[in-house]
Amino acid sequence: MARLRDSLVPSPTIKAASGWMFDRIDIDQSWVDTVRRFSAQGTVVYVLRNLSWIDYLALDRITARNQLPKIRFANDLAPSLIGNAKQSLPELLKSRSPAGQAEALQRALGSGGSAAIFLRKPPGTMDIVSGASEGSGLSHADALLRGLLSLQRRQDRPILLVPQVFVWTNRPDQKDRHSLDFILGTREWPGSLRTMAQFAANYQHVQLRAGEPINLAQLLSQAEDTSDEAIIRRLNYSILRRLESERRTVTGPASKTPERVKREILQGTRLQKRLKQLSEDTGIALDDAKRQADEILSAMQAKPDRTTLRALELTLDRVFHRIYAGIEIDEAGLEKIRVLLSQGTVLLLPSHKSHIDYLIPSYVFNKHNLQLPLIAAGDNMSFFPFGGIARRAGAFFIRRSFKGDPVYPVVVDAYLRRMIRDGYPIEMFLEGGRSRTGKLLPPKFGLLKMTVNSALAVPQQKVFFVPISIGYERIIETSAFEAELHGGEKKKEDASGLLGATDVLRHRYGRLNLQFGNHLTLDQIRGELGQDLRQEIPSEDDTKEIITRLGNRVMDEINRVTAITPGALTAIALMSYHRRGLTHEKLIRRAQNLHAIAESLGARTTPSLLNTKGQVRPDSIREAAQMFVNGGLVLAHAPAVVGSSAGRAKSATEAGPARIYTIPEGKRMELDTSKNIILHFFVERALVACAMVVPPGPQIGMDALRDRVQLLSKLFKFEFRYRADATFEEIFQSTVEEMIEVGEISRSGDGQLVAGPGHHDWSGVKWLLTYAALLRSYLESYRIAARGIGALLDEALSEKDLVKKSLATGNRMYLSGELERPEAVSKSAISNGFASLLDMGYLEKEDDMLRLSPDFANPEAVRVIENSIGAFLDREVHG
Repeated sequence: MARLRDSLVPSPTIKAASGWMFDRIDIDQSWVDTVRRFSAQGTVVYVLRNLSWIDYLALDRITARNQLPKIRFANDLAPSLIGNAKQSLPELLKSRSPAGQAEALQRALGSGGSAAIFLRKPPGTMDIVSGASEGSGLSHADALLRGLLSLQRRQDRPILLVPQVFVWTNRPDQKDRHSLDFILGTREWPGSLRTMAQFAANYQHVQLRAGEPINLAQLLSQAEDTSDEAIIRRLNYSILRRLESERRTVTGPASKTPERVKREILQGTRLQKRLKQLSEDTGIALDDAKRQADEILSAMQAKPDRTTLRALELTLDRVFHRIYAGIEIDEAGLEKIRVLLSQGTVLLLPSHKSHIDYLIPSYVFNKHNLQLPLIAAGDNMSFFPFGGIARRAGAFFIRRSFKGDPVYPVVVDAYLRRMIRDGYPIEMFLEGGRSRTGKLLPPKFGLLKMTVNSALAVPQQKVFFVPISIGYERIIETSAFEAELHGGEKKKEDASGLLGATDVLRHRYGRLNLQFGNHLTLDQIRGELGQDLRQEIPSEDDTKEIITRLGNRVMDEINRVTAITPGALTAIALMSYHRRGLTHEKLIRRAQNLHAIAESLGARTTPSLLNTKGQVRPDSIREAAQMFVNGGLVLAHAPAVVGSSAGRAKSATEAGPARIYTIPEGKRMELDTSKNIILHFFVERALVACAMVVPPGPQIGMDALRDRVQLLSKLFKFEFRYRADATFEEIFQSTVEEMIEVGEISRSGDGQLVAGPGHHDWSGVKWLLTYAALLRSYLESYRIAARGIGALLDEALSEKDLVKKSLATGNRMYLSGELERPEAVSKSAISNGFASLLDMGYLEKEDDMLRLSPDFANPEAVRVIENSIGAFLDREVHG
């Protein structure tokens, strides 16, 4: 055995070089833990796809460094690498024969070590001449596998075959060959120069993956009547499949030139048939339809380029570290994505609050060695020079509207179908445009419809829909959003606007965070809808149901996994306070109390918010307040000493103890955006609170409370997302019971609901007023909308004109003291108010013109509508 131990030791020169090289690789601890767990269960045999000396040296060094079982055998390596150079020629030939290697393998495992088996080796010139495949290599490990089966039958301890893959470069394989491949070797069989170059360029991104092990003891017990030859064939197939799926989580599908992708799509049988049918239906000449398809695809197609991606990686590293304090990632969710990528096509569906959203998933995936997604972007983002850069980073550009161009949706469908079939991860934003308020927008179903139809058309490919919440403490575009919400026109994206955004480099915007929801599948959605899964392609009506349910489920899941951040928590604590200024100590207390409620409702929190005991860190709130102070959204005041010459509070530049915070009137809209990111966690309780604090105060019967809450729920139908998994009655009852349980509400002796004793040192009244304050600006916005429809007494108006008039009305109401919150004068909320009034039957719409319904087309009816909303704004209760 001593000779065996010494026989597989790299030469001193190789050992020194491998130490210098491979100690620089940052191996994920999860890989070490996984292999250590496997080693405790049985004897580990690493199985690698292709013969590679660099894979062996790296694996040998990494296992030794992490005190894992020593590798005592590796097949077919050059003698000079592993200490066998001094063997005699007969010994060398014997040791490298199939029988000799099988014997050495069994000795290595018998000594308590592990082994590395390479399944394939590159074919030589004579092999290729004889007809061997240069791409797949030669299978030559059958004798070793047969020896392992024999050894397993003689021992009780299980032998675990662990599929092991090194990914030295995250560049995908190339379908097309290049002239340098003859010198450097192919990606499949790299020569020494290519291998070293790959390592030097990518050692920071080297990925070491262990697939699920194959337990030979279990396999043999389940295949007692199966021949060894059949078992070996099954092993080869199973291991190679697992290795390939692990490798593709990093590299993605084999890369093709953009010209080849375009040619394959345009020549596709389905596209050709649809263009022909379109020509017959519309009278468009077939040649013209094909020419249009070519032009559309050229304008739309992504052209990923690794050089551009590498340059972007370096640029984003600097930019993100300049404007953000860090990125907090749902690591467990990211690992689930890695598994899904090995199983099929992944559709990433993030929330959309900023142009930064386009970059974050790709940036994080690149840092974690996952294949990069193609990104569906609006064609408004294809301007020079951003469009060209984004296209080379994986973006493809789709028009906002397909109207008037029957060829366009046919080409989009063909492109999506090809990308899904080939296994490219795709990122798309269901909200369509960016949310200007911080809240999720309702899903847009157009692109989702095409994606679902494409996925249904390739049933052999698994497709996973993954909701993602991209969270911000402060969004960089809030000043531009504020101008739009006050009635300004949305500016068209162009290079000047992009360059103007460099102003953000002068500020810090807190931390980003990325949270992943539970993935959804079409079969899962169809099952929920009670559809017949035996019908491979659902009917048109069933497909429409699938799309609607999927879109809403995705948005609900994004809301569910949105994390509470220090910035959002600080904003909601400040914005819900009813007095002019809030002391630092009260700010921390409010943040702690609101966090306790959100946490009890299942909200996630980012690591930076909490200490090791799971409590809100006071410093995290101070840091968030400082971020808002630095951005001008909050003012920090240092109270003057009594008797000083100043006689007044002084402005301060630092947040912290002994400070009083105020919000400048002109900045409330911007701060409101940070608040709204987590507002949805409190909406259900806020509706109950608004209904209870209506004068004469929080004493009300259950039936009356239900009626008020239902009215508010309908009123805010287009403002907030309600749970889709329960009825109104179920949500109402559970919310009231939860509030009673924690002491925010109590039942009096006569069965009335009243304010409870409270909790966390707040009375029940204070909790109700805090919740109600969260919705006050929305009630005031809807009151503006209700008064604004008085303009329809004179004439019908387009929604755009009615919003414009109502914004002016809202400004007058605020300046005259009828409204408390300047952020209520918001185009978004007022527009939602009109949608609600239309839905409730107060308005009618015809030819895009709004008018009052006949029963309400008089001044008194308009006043009644406004007063019904204004009643929820009156307060006679004080905390």
